[in-house]
Amino acid sequence: MKTEELNYYLPPELIAQQPADIRSSSRLLVLNRLSGNALDSRFTAIGDFLSPGDCLVLNDTKVLPARFFARRSTGGKLEGLFLAESEPGTWQVLLKGARKVKPGDELHLKDKAKKDFCRAVVLEKKGEGGCLLKIEKTPLCNISQNANPTDAPTASDKTGSVDTILDKIGFPPLPPYIKRDDDPAVAAIDKLRYQTVYARHTGAVAAPTAGLHFTKQLIEQLKHAGIRFAYITLHVGTGTFKPITAENLEDHQIHQERFSIDEENARIINTAKNKGSRIIAVGTTSTRVLETVATDSRIEAATGQTSLFIKPGYKFKIIDALITNFHLPKTTLLALVAAFAGMENILAAYKHAIEQRYRFYSYGDAMLIV
Repeated sequence: MKTEELNYYLPPELIAQQPADIRSSSRLLVLNRLSGNALDSRFTAIGDFLSPGDCLVLNDTKVLPARFFARRSTGGKLEGLFLAESEPGTWQVLLKGARKVKPGDELHLKDKAKKDFCRAVVLEKKGEGGCLLKIEKTPLCNISQNANPTDAPTASDKTGSVDTILDKIGFPPLPPYIKRDDDPAVAAIDKLRYQTVYARHTGAVAAPTAGLHFTKQLIEQLKHAGIRFAYITLHVGTGTFKPITAENLEDHQIHQERFSIDEENARIINTAKNKGSRIIAVGTTSTRVLETVATDSRIEAATGQTSLFIKPGYKFKIIDALITNFHLPKTTLLALVAAFAGMENILAAYKHAIEQRYRFYSYGDAMLIV
């Protein structure tokens, strides 16, 4: 398949820059993948398209405040994205303007008041924009240091240091098509809204955006109507929005992401499936996990990494319906929804959404594919 088949034109003004006033007030396009028919609705009415016994599977990852700002010793400004901590006090990051940075350079990480918070030294550069930073201990930036250097660091040493620093310096890691500066007031809104109401397990650097439309009140209403809920965890990485640059879709190397699903939630999903109820994935991230661990319409509890690339021609094993946002052209996310709904149906639905002035991408409106 040619990657160009996943291309479409979107007027820039339809890229949502702000969340809806109320999460569930976003619009909902309901697409029937058999008939190709599309119906305009609202997310508040999603229960009208669900049946008692249906099982919604949500991704409960929690987004880190991973975006930060820094300055070089020469005064040059930098914007960074925390990716992971390879060992206590050693960060893997992406830096805008990294071409000017060299190993041994000292960086000053700024807090939300734009004051220097702590220092970091560039250990090495890794690929396009990637850097390894050593965070230096300061009175304000208290990375736990063991008195005995032979003692292994504990989990709390590792987690506490990162959480402490990012809490002071970090901003929500919004995708680049949402334009933001380092205004703390705006960041406070994004901190709340670029996070699902059921987020529990910290580790993502991008939100599972299909879940942003749910409110706690709507979840309770759906439960009262007999809808089941199950949770998986997939820590969304930076590769999720990466465009496919290969000419042929099959030549693209998809990113890996960490996931887990426990025994209790596997049981909920299997029970629903055994009773003939629908398994409805909330988002492409939930879809990838479910399809990774499914065998013969059944799933098993598991923890690991998935690099499953779902593209047109894929035979789905477990999901029966999908709640999703509208995705960027020529991305693995658009390939996944095209695989589920059919390429022709998706392009027609996107054309309809553009004509009806739906809002697109992370803060945009939603689709339900049945």
